[in-house]
Amino acid sequence: MPEGDTVWRLAQRLHEALAGTPLTRCDLRVPRLATVDLTGRSVLETVPRGKHLLTRIEGGLTLHSHLRMDGAWKIYAPAERWRGGPAHQIRAVPGTAGDTAVGYRLPVLDLLRTADESKVVGHLGPDLLGPDWDPAEALRRLLAAPERPLGEALLDQRNLAGIGNVYKSELCFLLRASPWLPVGQLPGPERAPALAKKLLEANKRRPARITTPWGARPDRRLWVYGRADRPCPRCGTPVRTADQDPAADERVTYWCPACQPAP
Repeated sequence: MPEGDTVWRLAQRLHEALAGTPLTRCDLRVPRLATVDLTGRSVLETVPRGKHLLTRIEGGLTLHSHLRMDGAWKIYAPAERWRGGPAHQIRAVPGTAGDTAVGYRLPVLDLLRTADESKVVGHLGPDLLGPDWDPAEALRRLLAAPERPLGEALLDQRNLAGIGNVYKSELCFLLRASPWLPVGQLPGPERAPALAKKLLEANKRRPARITTPWGARPDRRLWVYGRADRPCPRCGTPVRTADQDPAADERVTYWCPACQPAP
């Protein structure tokens, strides 16, 4: 699943491609929006909110999308071949006389009044890359359930918006804390939102995430994520994996049992 830095970068690309020019086409290929015609309206801006994308359109409308695990937005120049997947996976095609954005496999696609955006993003905590970032509020929300495992608390977008599995695993490693440590037992808990902010800010303009000092080496860009059974870069202990929450799908956690001892 794309995380906050990827979504921030994608919002910039969508904004640059579509904003300020009338739409010459806008196909919304989901049943409830199939009759909607937005051609002739201008896109005002595309902004990220955590992992959500909000494309604001002239007339007080917002096209809301979320990529989840498999969704993608691709930008194509005129006459460029679309390569994001087969045609039946296309869910949205807003385009101008210049560029066309094509949304593939979008599991969430809504059109709502801009004034009602809070209905789809109002539940989110402070956005790590947004103008509303508030580390004190993020910390308050993280500690509101002190018994909750640290990894779960970091993934909960109601606490702070923008963290996914990669940053969860990397943050826990850098904090030298087990992902299953009760968040209320984390020493210096204010370090968690501060470090999360630092990592996402550092990576929001990079095509490849880097959390280690060895970013020039593709195999050493991350401390533990994706390194199952390989040596921990810090101590050499094999990195382990497990489900963060047995009830949640696709939330595998990577951690070093030596650097991050069990609670």
